[in-house]
Amino acid sequence: MKTVVLHSIHVWLFQTNTWLYNQVRFLPDHVESYVACEQTSNLDQFFVPNIHCLANASIWSLLLRRSFSRRRLSFLIDVARKNNVNILHSHFADIAYRNIDAASRTGLSHVVSFYGVDVNYMPTQDRDWRERYRTLFQHIDRVLCEGLHMARCIAELGCPEEKIRVHHLGVDVDEIPFRPRVWRPGETLRVLIAASFREKKGIPYALEALGRLRKEVQLEVTIIGDAHSEQRSQDEKQKITNAIESLDLRSKVRMLGYQPYQVFLEEAYKHHVFLSPSVTATDGDTEGGAPVSIIEMLASGMPVVSTIHCDIPEIIHHGISGLLAAERDVQGLATHLKWLMEHPDRWSQMLDAGRKHVEAEYDARKQGERLARIYEELI
Repeated sequence: MKTVVLHSIHVWLFQTNTWLYNQVRFLPDHVESYVACEQTSNLDQFFVPNIHCLANASIWSLLLRRSFSRRRLSFLIDVARKNNVNILHSHFADIAYRNIDAASRTGLSHVVSFYGVDVNYMPTQDRDWRERYRTLFQHIDRVLCEGLHMARCIAELGCPEEKIRVHHLGVDVDEIPFRPRVWRPGETLRVLIAASFREKKGIPYALEALGRLRKEVQLEVTIIGDAHSEQRSQDEKQKITNAIESLDLRSKVRMLGYQPYQVFLEEAYKHHVFLSPSVTATDGDTEGGAPVSIIEMLASGMPVVSTIHCDIPEIIHHGISGLLAAERDVQGLATHLKWLMEHPDRWSQMLDAGRKHVEAEYDARKQGERLARIYEELI
């Protein structure tokens, strides 16, 4: 039977969701993909064929259903039936929960991918999600997650272990040339930070660590990312700007805001070190898995300093392919950065190990083939 997959997502596609774009575009040719979303954005960067958008659905079909949830259900079922879909892949657990009826009415096998905010933050902030997840796990056929840590978290939420599959997010290694960074003592050390402004990204700790080194080395720091509209993100932006001021880093920091993926890559090759110290936020939010930016920077040949958080240790093997500190350990981050400055002769071996690990476990083309096999198990 031919594999025809309907990918369900709220918005196709936010600028920071390159990892989801890669999942769809690198599925093998024998998998036919469709996207069902409520809104579209950044199609110039993330175009794929067969996008169906609820906002563009015909007015008469929308009027048939008064409530948004009924319009959405009718729309999803209509797209699935017209295109002979046999797999519904819901991206994020809240979407999967809302898609239970659609999968049931169409007889589709249902796959959900958890990505982070749905693992820890949602069930911590709203206890009702724990009961909703129990319902979801009864109906779902496969639950995909980024690594073993996330798999354990999902099992603790009540998912039967036999339904869980670890499926690493892939990056386009062909699009990310391996250019091992070289730094020589006496040169300016250029450090890149790239993340949305959320507490779990740990950016103030990164800045504090850099502040401890500012008298030992000439620094240039670039921050790519910005705050979302939600208050907790705006609060984090204020903490970041306050840290830059209090640490006297304003003359050393460029803040570029959100940038297209190609600009992010171009900037990456101008820098020596990537700093990404994720933490468990006070509201329970975590990476769940790991930032895909870490995988991309390892692939590019840049040393990465990060933290022992969620599935990051699956990507960075400490002392072999990168360096890891404990969460919120500012001195540990500073010590690792200093080690890199004191041992530039050791970079090459570390960067080779990082690239090889990404090629083996996080190559988007290989991951596309692996995802296709997960689908085929169900049909």
